[in-house]
Amino acid sequence: MPIYVYKCSNCEHTQDVLQKMSDPQLTVCPECGQSTYTKQVTSAGFQLKGTGWYVTDFRNNGKGPQGDTSSASPAAASTPTTPAITPS
Repeated sequence: MPIYVYKCSNCEHTQDVLQKMSDPQLTVCPECGQSTYTKQVTSAGFQLKGTGWYVTDFRNNGKGPQGDTSSASPAAASTPTTPAITPS
């Protein structure tokens, strides 16, 4: 469930509220009782963690995998991929 920040424009009371997205928006301030309680726009508070999510993902604009390519053998790159045809 997301956490929403509400603020009263009358008494400046702010509060973090844990509620479902389908729950109705709160309008009455719990401090002053006025109908001036509004939901604030805030930044998302989540991080992608676990296997498969890295800070460097999608930074190379689709130009192949990142990393050290110097370990690849230049001879392996020049080896033909089709077998040689020998006369019978």
